[in-house]
Amino acid sequence: MLARHDEGIINFFIPRLFMRIVFMGTPDFAVPSLERIASEKQDFDIVLVVTGSDKPRRKKNAPEEPTPIKKAALRLGLPVYETDDPSSPELAAAVAAARPDVIVVAAFRILPPAVYTLATQGAFNLHASLLPAYRGAAPVNWAIIRGEKETGVTTFFLQERVDTGNMILMDKIPVGANDNASSLGEKLSLAGASLVLETLRHIAGGFVELQRQDERFASRAPKLTRENTRISWDFPSAGLCDFIRGLAMKPAAWTTLGGRTLKIYRAHPCTGPSSSEDIQPGGVLIHEGRFLVRTADGWIRLELLQLEGKKMMEASEFLRGFRPEEYPSPLELS
Repeated sequence: MLARHDEGIINFFIPRLFMRIVFMGTPDFAVPSLERIASEKQDFDIVLVVTGSDKPRRKKNAPEEPTPIKKAALRLGLPVYETDDPSSPELAAAVAAARPDVIVVAAFRILPPAVYTLATQGAFNLHASLLPAYRGAAPVNWAIIRGEKETGVTTFFLQERVDTGNMILMDKIPVGANDNASSLGEKLSLAGASLVLETLRHIAGGFVELQRQDERFASRAPKLTRENTRISWDFPSAGLCDFIRGLAMKPAAWTTLGGRTLKIYRAHPCTGPSSSEDIQPGGVLIHEGRFLVRTADGWIRLELLQLEGKKMMEASEFLRGFRPEEYPSPLELS
């Protein structure tokens, strides 16, 4: 019998010793999960991989490139279906033709019921947070921005409201003091691959114990935009450094210097000279070979940055060619 996906009970399935899998994903985050499933050929057959279409990925006018998932699927010899419209009848037809026992989703688009209900044993998603915290498009980034010391990965069965389905399994991961979104994302990607495989084994074994998400602890992880990645310098130093590392290495926190975009990838709180306390938040001080910026409660030291039109570089390298007299006075970031 099929799972009812109810909370608080053990949901029984027809045990399947060999399962047909449709995998859906796009970015690097999803690649280890695809590879782990593909490595278990004795138990799981990936009958279709669904991903986004080829498009410029490095720059707007760059040549079109396949998604990381498409690259991995082709390397593994798996059939690929490309779409940028998960609601298209063509996608539903392709998935139906694949006759999946389970649909596995990892960092893909929002699926309609017409697609995810095609799997006889259910469709589940891998999400990079400890749900119900950080539902949305950018959970890794917002966990660091908000100063979390722990995050993780969760698998849950899909339902119509995004990221709200009943949870299957969860794995907790500490957030290191020097983690940024890129390094933490890699850790969560690997942990997620193990969790996906474990989730499939639970379903294949014929039972899954589910847990309903507690709405009291729900929080959002909205899509990153030009507007919400801009630095506001009138915040405390620790929060600003969390903001910067939560957006590094991509898309990167940004500010402006002399009207040009300045991306900041790494920074740390520090002390500034006592004679400079009258400098306002955003004010810049070049002191003893350091690039210091005033915050609401002190200073931060910029360590890795990129000025518009220039390459990414260490602050020490940047300062060797920096001419403060070429910028408006007082020198400040805004």
